[in-house]
Amino acid sequence: MTGAQALIESLKLQKVEHIFGYAGATICPIMDVLSSTPEIGYTLVRTEQNAGHMASGYARVSGKVGVCLVTSGPGATNLITGIATAYMDSIPMVAITGQVPSHLLGRDIFQEVDITGAVAPFIKHSYLVKDANDLPRVVAEAFHIAATGRPGPVLIDIPVDIQNQDIKKFSCPEEVSIRGYKPSVRGNDLQIKRVVQAIAKSRQPLICAGGGVWLAQAQKELLELSERCHIPVVKTMMGISVLPTDHPLNLGMIGAHGNHCANKALAKSDLLIMVGTRAADRALVNPTDIQQRMATIHIDVDPAEIGKNMTAAIPLVGDVKVILQQLLEKDVPVTDSEEWLAKLKDYRKAELSRVFPKQEGYVFPGTVLRHLGQKLNDDAVVCVDVGQNQIFTCKYLPQKHGRLLTSGGLGTMGYALPAAVGVKVAQPDRQTLVVCGDGSFQMSMNELAAIRCAGMDVKIVLMRNNTLGMVHEIQKRSPYRGPYGVALDGSPEFETIAAAYDIPSIVINDEDTMDAQLDQFLRTEGCCLLICEVHPDMSTTD
Repeated sequence: MTGAQALIESLKLQKVEHIFGYAGATICPIMDVLSSTPEIGYTLVRTEQNAGHMASGYARVSGKVGVCLVTSGPGATNLITGIATAYMDSIPMVAITGQVPSHLLGRDIFQEVDITGAVAPFIKHSYLVKDANDLPRVVAEAFHIAATGRPGPVLIDIPVDIQNQDIKKFSCPEEVSIRGYKPSVRGNDLQIKRVVQAIAKSRQPLICAGGGVWLAQAQKELLELSERCHIPVVKTMMGISVLPTDHPLNLGMIGAHGNHCANKALAKSDLLIMVGTRAADRALVNPTDIQQRMATIHIDVDPAEIGKNMTAAIPLVGDVKVILQQLLEKDVPVTDSEEWLAKLKDYRKAELSRVFPKQEGYVFPGTVLRHLGQKLNDDAVVCVDVGQNQIFTCKYLPQKHGRLLTSGGLGTMGYALPAAVGVKVAQPDRQTLVVCGDGSFQMSMNELAAIRCAGMDVKIVLMRNNTLGMVHEIQKRSPYRGPYGVALDGSPEFETIAAAYDIPSIVINDEDTMDAQLDQFLRTEGCCLLICEVHPDMSTTD
């Protein structure tokens, strides 16, 4: 058995069903074995960065570790953004890269790059394999590290000669035990009691749910705690779809670009319970002010996050799902928050019934998204790009019982389309929608080829305003002298681009005919592109 065969056998033992990648000379031995392994599917991406985004989308809806495979040199460096994006959002991923022959490492030969060194600041762990006999152990450890504790990407770099090396005996460890790596699972019992006591004393408590709730698959436990104790919930961008929009305890997204109601609740709360969130700057603009005004509880699996951005009065380290279960086993009191909830419900009602501005020849994104969201399936997955389209979607798209996937930490433009490909590979029958701007779409529209190749039913909403909208909006404010370097002059006719991939398109520029066009868009067989004409001066604060 060769190293390449050992790698594929090890992946099969990890129950890997699909790989996203781009072939190259230094992974030809692996590709050759993969070609005769029908148990593992393969998607050819059109640029390596998107292999990481596809693996991310796959991982986020399947609950499994996503896997991507690229060649050395520029293949590996192109993947860096995909790795960093997964790292910032704590997505379990194993990235496999080819490498030049091991005896030539360090000589700057053709397509050599120190990829393990290059990704060091934003990788959970990395391996440079020097002996093919180590591959079964390395793969088992990589998957264990990627999926446990705070999830994240792990890199395995394999020189081409190691792929061709004959191994003595294929031996995969039955259990993985790594000295020094023992992530906490259960929360400290004393701290659990302190949390219960803090909830009992509060009159205006608030739960802030982040992406860690999804990663721990703790949505059910979070909802039960909220309903049992009558505690309203705000979400960070990564936790946006934890509760349906119409749930009476759901107050929306907090932060600089969040919902007014959610931010109002945060300003008046007397107890903030942060669950699976980093307390980063976009969600909590002034953490110091918050910790001075109210008691805070921070529940997270990563001890490094607790106290990094805001000091918690009651820190609680462990798996979010397990800790919430521990809390629910206690006699957690119903909070005396009736007056508090009544005020918040009035704020929320006003926000959800808001009438959006209208402008002839254009549509307002909030109007489109509100109508579109009501028409989506109950469990639809919405993959959102970065920029104004992201803010509008997070604020105004009605959430049901599906998922909203976006690049929240790194803010990577071009994420949504390849992520949707990963979603459709994992769950082909699940309704999947992409929301992007004309800037972000042009960063990944080459992946329409992957969609066409697989015959995927992906619905794409493109907000066309002919500018990099978010930067355009920022540059219009003081101290800047106006938009510069953001006009998307020279952009193609997206209808023609879509037609080149045999994808039909629909253009919306009139809200009076919008509903009929949205219905046509959703019932179109296969992939469809919906182009929404948006005025370039439209603001996320309108």
